[in-house]
Amino acid sequence: MPAIAVIGAHWGDEGKGRIVDLLAQKVNMVVRYSGGDNAGHTVINPLGEFKLHLMPAGIFGPATCIIGNGVVVNPERLIEEIALVESHGVATGKLIVSDRANLIMPYHQLLDRLEETSRGAKAIGTTGRGIGPAFADKAARLGIRATDLLDRKYLRERLEAVLAEKNAIITGVYGEKPLSLETVFNQYIKYGERLGPHIRETSRIIREALERRDKVLLEGAQGTLLDPDFGTYPYTTSSSSLASAACLGVGISPSYLKEIYGVFKAYCTRVGAGPLPTELNDETGELIRQRGQEYGATTGRPRRCGWFDAVASRHSRLINGFTGAIITRLDILDSLKTLNICVGYRLNGGVTQDFPASIAQLENCQPVYEELPGWETDTGSIRQYRRLPLAARRYIARIEELISCPVTMISVGSSREQIIYRKQVIYN
Repeated sequence: MPAIAVIGAHWGDEGKGRIVDLLAQKVNMVVRYSGGDNAGHTVINPLGEFKLHLMPAGIFGPATCIIGNGVVVNPERLIEEIALVESHGVATGKLIVSDRANLIMPYHQLLDRLEETSRGAKAIGTTGRGIGPAFADKAARLGIRATDLLDRKYLRERLEAVLAEKNAIITGVYGEKPLSLETVFNQYIKYGERLGPHIRETSRIIREALERRDKVLLEGAQGTLLDPDFGTYPYTTSSSSLASAACLGVGISPSYLKEIYGVFKAYCTRVGAGPLPTELNDETGELIRQRGQEYGATTGRPRRCGWFDAVASRHSRLINGFTGAIITRLDILDSLKTLNICVGYRLNGGVTQDFPASIAQLENCQPVYEELPGWETDTGSIRQYRRLPLAARRYIARIEELISCPVTMISVGSSREQIIYRKQVIYN
């Protein structure tokens, strides 16, 4: 059975957690493949509202849930999330953590904050959770992995060598107090005791599930436009958020991946610094923010809001190869009399439909808008596409046309049942 991937198509916060929670009821396995606890997925179900950062959003369904090798894991945060869902009666014995996943260490978090502060006005807008430094150490072969928690002798040897290097930076460059080897070592030994039953070799487990023709859902983090290669670099995350990274982040062949769904908001949002060409610094932007409660699940920071950007969205579709689009939060636009879609950028005296690689060019892009009528009707109770207001259907159709991708699902609210299916998403 081929795998299906759910990918954020914008700058994150598109509602992937809500979609994965919904689809997880129909699959055998959900696997998170990238990012760390800087990614916040909000899930609302009969048990309540949950803001998950590491736990796969499928934990509330019957599926086995795996944190793949492509994720950097903060053990403290993961233990907190395990306790949270268990307190609501959710079994976590089905949670498995890749033994190859790199760990976030205290020095990663400290250095992340120190580095961001030192940038001053040029700060990238990181969450301060140590994600970037952890991925940097992974590439520099200085990382400590989940499997190391299970070997006390090796963990101490590894930590002693790495911490000496990190403390030299902490004290010499930033003038801060060094971290204690004993304190960090003893804390991570405790983490290992708690997480040990969950740590296993996962790529084989996933491959065997696919060979059994089980349904496997690959859950992305952040969004395509935060990808370090194809996003708004350097205002990006530290691991690839593309569909092509899904197989690498879980340890399976790309030949298994057949369905790729991009999750788009019906408008655009962004947290932190970096260009957002369609940003609305006006009453409409504030209205969208308040109606959508657009505040970061991880940081609580207000999200910047803007019109749907078809140029950025088409770029996202092309580099991921989406087989279908999922539109979320259509209901947030219900009260607007008119809507705009960005169909091009004015740049250097002309108009382009390309998404620039240069951050300087992107910051100078002025959106070219196409105005469409709003529907000024509540859509939250609608479950069939044909029952949507004509203006809403024309809005969806125009998005399909501009990004050259069929819309397969439309979310009109935060609860599981507030969804409109236009085709079957989970294969037979």
